[in-house]
Amino acid sequence: MQSTIIEFLLLAPPILLAITIHEYSHGLVADRLGDPTARMAGRLTLNPLAHLDPIGTLMFFLIHMGWAKPVPVDARYLQNPKKDMIWISLAGPGSNMLMALAVGIIIRSLNINLYGISTESISGMFKFMLLYLLIINLVLAGFNLIPLPPLDGSKILMGLLPLEVAYRFSQLERYGPFILIGLILLDSYFHIHTITLFIGPFVNLFTLLFTGFNIRAF
Repeated sequence: MQSTIIEFLLLAPPILLAITIHEYSHGLVADRLGDPTARMAGRLTLNPLAHLDPIGTLMFFLIHMGWAKPVPVDARYLQNPKKDMIWISLAGPGSNMLMALAVGIIIRSLNINLYGISTESISGMFKFMLLYLLIINLVLAGFNLIPLPPLDGSKILMGLLPLEVAYRFSQLERYGPFILIGLILLDSYFHIHTITLFIGPFVNLFTLLFTGFNIRAF
C-alpha cells in the first residue's frame, strides 16, 4: 500500500511537466505566428495550474492516458490559417517527443538500468520518475496525434485536407470528446483495444529507440 502511494506521488511531476510543456508549446507557436489569444488568456505560462483539465489529469493518474485544457487559438489572427494551424497543432506533440528524447539521452548517458525498478530507495525513485517522464511524454504525443477531434491530430489532418473535406471533417468536433471518452473506457475497462492499438506500438518503439530498453508500456 505504501509503495502504491509513493508511486502515485512520483507520477505527479512527470505528468504535470509533460502537460505544461505540451500546452505552453501550442501557445508559444501560436503567439509567434501572430495570435496573442493564449497570452491574453494567461495560458502562455509554465504554471501547470493554468493548463490542467481535472478529468484529463485524473485519467493520467488512473490509466496513464489523458489530456490537458486546450490552449485557445483564434485563426483570425493568423496570416495563413490552414498552414499555421498545422504548425500550432504539431508544437504540442513535438515538444513531448523532444522531452522524451532528452530523457532518453540522460538514461543512456548515466547508463541507467530501467529493468526491475523499485521505489524503495532514492535512486529507485529517480529512475521511476525518469521512466515515467519518458512514457508520459510519449503517451501524450501519440495520443494527441490520433486524428480525432479535438485532438491535435485532427487539426493537422484538417490542415492537409482540401477545404470542403476539411469542413465536413470539422463537424465531428461536437461529438469528438464523447467518442474519445468512449474509446478510452472501452480500452481501459472492457479491454477492447482501440486507442492502445496505435499508442502502444508508438510508445514501445520510441522507448526502445530513445533508451535502448525494450520496455513494453502497453
